[in-house]
Parts: sequence; C-alpha cells; structure tokens
Amino acid sequence: MAKEIERKFLLIGDEWRALATGTHYRQGYLNSTKERTVRIRTINDKAFLTVKGITVSATRAEYEYEIPFDDCVEMLEALAERPIIEKNRYKIHDDGLVWEVDEFLGVNQGLIVAEVELQSEDQIFEKPVWVGEEVSGDPRYFNSNLVAHPYTTWEK
Repeated sequence: MAKEIERKFLLIGDEWRALATGTHYRQGYLNSTKERTVRIRTINDKAFLTVKGITVSATRAEYEYEIPFDDCVEMLEALAERPIIEKNRYKIHDDGLVWEVDEFLGVNQGLIVAEVELQSEDQIFEKPVWVGEEVSGDPRYFNSNLVAHPYTTWEK
C-alpha cells in the first residue's frame, strides 16, 4: 500500500519566494469525504487522478495515476465539486528535504502553506527560517476542505 507521511505549516515572511519558481495547479475533487478523497489535477500539460484515505496522525494511504490531460480538464469543468482549487506550487530543496509551498489563488487567495513529506512520522528535521506554525492536524487547511470552506470566508 502506498503511504503518504506529510506535515503542513504556515509561513513566515516572503524569503521563500526567492528560492523557487512556481508551477500552476488546477485541482478538483470528485469525492471529498473524510474517509476518502478522489482528486483530479492538472500540472502544466500533465494530469493526475489521486485517491487518498483517511489521515491518521500525519499518515494516509495515497494512490496517484497519470490520466489523459483532456479528460481531466473535462472532469474539472463538468464533474468536480466547486470551487476548483487553483494555486501556484513552489518546490524548495532544503537540508535534504523538499518543501512544497502552495500559494492559493481565487477564493483561497491569501493562504500560503508549506508541506514536507517525510519517511516516518517521528523523522527529525530542521524547519527553514521561513516555516512557522504547524497546522498538520487542523482540517481547515486540507485542500479538500478548502472547497466547502474557502480561506476568504474564514473569520480572521
């Protein structure tokens, strides 16, 4: 079984912007229940279908498959829950890890988070200076929840 062990953090400042160039993502959910999510996304000229299980601590089952780009675009327009998630992703290499910084657009404008994928839940790592508060356990920050509860509607 494929496993994803991931931790998510808010950012401090803008220093991270100079470390990578962003790639535009469009993604939608065909199913976004707590027990499982089925996501489709485009990244440049590629498209993917991803199925994820329930998150337990920082781990969950994850299966991802490349699919035809035109099929994905059609599913995003015709079948995906609204709103579609749009973001720019920046991949930043630091101390042997890859940090994925997501800068959300549209109805989630203003939200910027960094995720790091780990080999084990107890893996020790140093956070870069631009990485702040951990939000891994806060479901508001799950991409699938940003469809039903966009960041711009949160009480600040």
